[in-house]
Amino acid sequence: MNEITIGDVTVARVEELHGPVGMTPEQFFPGWPDRDWQDNRHWLVPDHLGAEDRIVQVAFQTFALRSEGRIILVDTGIGNDKTRSAVPAWDHLSSGYLDNLARAGIRPEEVDLVINTHLHVDHIGWNTRLEGGRWVPTFPNATYLMPRLDVEHFDPSKNPDIANGVNAGAFEDSVEPIRAAGLVQLWEGEHTVDGNLRLVAAPGHTPGASVLQLTSGTDRALFAGDLMHTPLQVSHPDHHSCFCEDPATARTTRRDLLGWAADNTALVLPAHFSGQTALEVVRSGSAFAIKDWGPFPAY
Repeated sequence: MNEITIGDVTVARVEELHGPVGMTPEQFFPGWPDRDWQDNRHWLVPDHLGAEDRIVQVAFQTFALRSEGRIILVDTGIGNDKTRSAVPAWDHLSSGYLDNLARAGIRPEEVDLVINTHLHVDHIGWNTRLEGGRWVPTFPNATYLMPRLDVEHFDPSKNPDIANGVNAGAFEDSVEPIRAAGLVQLWEGEHTVDGNLRLVAAPGHTPGASVLQLTSGTDRALFAGDLMHTPLQVSHPDHHSCFCEDPATARTTRRDLLGWAADNTALVLPAHFSGQTALEVVRSGSAFAIKDWGPFPAY
């Protein structure tokens, strides 16, 4: 039930974690009026907001695609065994991610392509795994597609401030080993993956943030990365998370891509939505509305 078909592409949802992220709406989405959360509490709880503690609920997951004979992973989560002192819940994590990937019928050596929609710590973690005291590529036969702008931005040798933030250590253990193995392919602007899939720049959340558009027959989908972190951003697209590095650009990008999804009846699959994960949107006045949820079962 965790696999769906969109045109000629099959999509499996591979869970790493889901549940409370340890932040209230006020912390996660600074400046967002509390009345919006209260007015929508009846449908946000429990999948997207805690009933009693008002903690935002999210998922960390990979979308595993089979397209034109290749296995393609979209984002790789937090990863195991990694030092993440900025987020204690992720520090030296031990999850069953690879077991869940196996349940989707995928062995690491079978993966042909890994897409990191951007290089925040929770999207690159399973790029590597610890083996004999060294970080080695988890998917040794894959090409890893990374946005050039993010590789430059998150490289602490070029941007020393990275070492003091939530991404501390992530470039060194989750990007550098991939580059050293010669598996990284950089891109910017747009990049055609195959006849069904195209990467498109979606800046704002990070300089190189991107989304993956699927066009197959009459079907459309948008693997939206961190375009949104709560479904409430569908009807309130001008509100941003505390992790957006350029909020003004992120707002414009969110509106543009939600517009594309609405106009093309595309299934939207954000990286972090819990519950049923995917949704369809329609235009509603100056913003958007949720048309329907699914088709994945709720976590």
